[in-house]
Amino acid sequence: MINRNIDEEPTVFVIDDDPAVLKSVVSLVEVVFPRVEAFCSAAEFLEAYQDDRPGCIILDVAMPGMNGLELQRKLAEEKTELPIVFITGHGNVQMAVGAMQAGAVNFLEKPFNEQELWESIRKSFDLDTQRRRRKARRRGVEQRMAQLTTGEREVFDLIVEGKYNKQIAALLGLSVRTVEDRRSRLMKKMNANSVAELVQLALTH
Repeated sequence: MINRNIDEEPTVFVIDDDPAVLKSVVSLVEVVFPRVEAFCSAAEFLEAYQDDRPGCIILDVAMPGMNGLELQRKLAEEKTELPIVFITGHGNVQMAVGAMQAGAVNFLEKPFNEQELWESIRKSFDLDTQRRRRKARRRGVEQRMAQLTTGEREVFDLIVEGKYNKQIAALLGLSVRTVEDRRSRLMKKMNANSVAELVQLALTH
């Protein structure tokens, strides 16, 4: 039941070991979201999923082999931030609290309200988009940082700490002119027009 279409459109990945429930949830999701893929186990999903694919997971809690909560932990360990909506036929408050604290978007008990499922998916898509944008920004900053020389990086770090050119020169044993030159070069490499922008880039990194 795997439909391998890899592009920027978000996909709802449904994982449930019960074929009847899996089919039912997929049909329900497809009413609003056209791109859906179904998996009967956590292992099958892990084998097929590629981290650059946007979307979210609709995940059953109780499954043989790796259960839903274990899959959530594994994805977190692998830095895969795909938002998760849990569904369960026999959840409990402690389980739900644990899942939500670990970052789940929602924890729905079967039979769940279809509108609540759709809203949870929309919320998940928005969250995934935000995370991917942040990740792309961070990657861009890291690429710019990698262009800095060791000397420029030293000046960068001290600017971000709020130090002035004279203070930086004294701390590094350099002339003010050398600090100014390094500052000019690093601002250009970091594509920053002000100290405020430089600090923002440092926070992003």
